[in-house]
Amino acid sequence: MRNVLPWREPATPAGTMGEPLTRGRFGEYGGRYAPESLVEACREVDEAFREAWADPGFRGALARLLAVHAGRPTPLTPARRLSEALGVELYLKREDLTHTGSHKINNVLGQALLATRMGRRRLIAETGAGQHGVATATAAALLGLEATVFMGERDIERQALNVFRMRMLGAEVVPVTTGSRTLKDATSEAMRHWVGATADSHYCIGSVVGPDPYPWLVREFQRVIGDEARAQCAAELRTGVPDHVVACVGGGSNAAGTFAGFADTPARLVGVEAEGGAGAARGRLGVLHGSRSLFLQDDDGQIVEAHSVAAGLDYPGVGPEHAHLRDLGRARYVTVTDDEAIAAAVRLARTEGIVPALESAHALAWVIRAAGGGELAAGATVLMTLSGRGDKDVSTLKELL
Repeated sequence: MRNVLPWREPATPAGTMGEPLTRGRFGEYGGRYAPESLVEACREVDEAFREAWADPGFRGALARLLAVHAGRPTPLTPARRLSEALGVELYLKREDLTHTGSHKINNVLGQALLATRMGRRRLIAETGAGQHGVATATAAALLGLEATVFMGERDIERQALNVFRMRMLGAEVVPVTTGSRTLKDATSEAMRHWVGATADSHYCIGSVVGPDPYPWLVREFQRVIGDEARAQCAAELRTGVPDHVVACVGGGSNAAGTFAGFADTPARLVGVEAEGGAGAARGRLGVLHGSRSLFLQDDDGQIVEAHSVAAGLDYPGVGPEHAHLRDLGRARYVTVTDDEAIAAAVRLARTEGIVPALESAHALAWVIRAAGGGELAAGATVLMTLSGRGDKDVSTLKELL
């Protein structure tokens, strides 16, 4: 008999993880809090995306690129040795096996095709861990576009491999020296740059954050993860649908894409944040980067700097749809420390021969902790999105281990 767990029963109100409400709202979150100079640009992106997403030709071109260039579908890998040790059935959705090494390529190929359709010749992007920047540079090279990537100076230092990859692919990497010199500041600089470049450039935002339509647009481009995983689980799992669906959350794009495939099932959705960047778990209502959501703030309402050993989770908030899912009780958001994530990365490497990105290791750390603490029932089926591979984090791990 399975343990009784302290969860709210999954509920899926009509429209959950569908199209957002008027003005890009997910409940009380979302919206288009953009400077006047960007309102028209956001409207153009919105109209172009709606038109493209309804066009079978566009969808077909994207599906082909995802297959022949990105390597989709990605496999569902049973983590057999780790499952035996934990007493659960753990399956990994292998986004680390895509071209460029993470889920970021799914969204970027979609946005690059959209930019081409809109007549834009340059992609602007922000990046933290560097994977979104690499994906943007890759798509730009593939489609004959220019690429400018903003990256915090601190992240440039700890993600040198990805910086080299971006430059080798022909992208301009712009160091950001303000604030904490991490992802938040890179996003701010990218948006400021877009203000003066809307005529010929498309802002290719990397997560489910930013002004409408970006949270919805990015989730739809990442939905391929959840749709594939849903079909794979139906074919391979004894239960058909996993008991738990788990993914790491910074802004939250890989989690949103994964959750979208299971929102209408009984699966319990778990988003795992960094202890020092827990926007969904401990954030307060605010506005940042064009969207109303949950952010880490001080008593005066000023944004508090986030911290994580994983550069991609070093963000002080969460995408508006995640905030809405939290309020509905449809998804639960938990936190993991740096030490737990590092230990989980080592454990996966030594039991399954897979070195995960430190972002993904946060999701695994929660699975390990929940299984050991009885929060996961014995024999429970768990689907975890392995959002990226760990090559980029080797230098960090070498220093810490």
